[in-house]
Amino acid sequence: MSSEAGAVGEARATCVQAAQATPPSRPVPTPFQLYLAFFKIGICAFGGVGPWARRVIVEEEGWFDDREYAELLGLAQVLPGPNVGNVSVFIGDRFHGALGAALALGGLMTGPIVTLLLLGMGFDWLVSFPPIDGAVHGVAAAAAGLFIGTALKMADRLRLGLPALAILGCAFVGIGLLRLPLLPVIGVLAPISMLLAWRLRW
Repeated sequence: MSSEAGAVGEARATCVQAAQATPPSRPVPTPFQLYLAFFKIGICAFGGVGPWARRVIVEEEGWFDDREYAELLGLAQVLPGPNVGNVSVFIGDRFHGALGAALALGGLMTGPIVTLLLLGMGFDWLVSFPPIDGAVHGVAAAAAGLFIGTALKMADRLRLGLPALAILGCAFVGIGLLRLPLLPVIGVLAPISMLLAWRLRW
């Protein structure tokens, strides 16, 4: 519990530092714009919300650059709960405090919850319709492609140095090829990455 509280405190401090370092020209959304942006992320994210979250937050709205977003996402991954859900709370809190956090998370969840309720009401009809099975497989393949494309785009724009690329490669081999559990891989690589970043100033 104390380690989670420490991680939450560290994430909040990072958000405050990011806000202080934000250039004056960086757009600041109103509460309604914040809700709409995360509603769009939630309603468009068939097969996975990660690629759409980066596209809206970084490319369309310009609230963060790729490095800031990657740092927030990294912190969100070590906390309990869905990654982008944690990111929505961080970003909403940064712009409008507790109200912003509630609006961002509410916007993110509104579309999927309404969609699931509607699908649940029509479940019996859907399972008797053969093309639905093929459509689900097609969406899964597209989602995998979106994640791979987003990862390549972020890695290219971050202009990672050799040590960072080595950490990235180790994570890919450990999780993608060797099928190791996520938490032990993060537990080993995260301290090494932070130590290298501190010593080498990447």
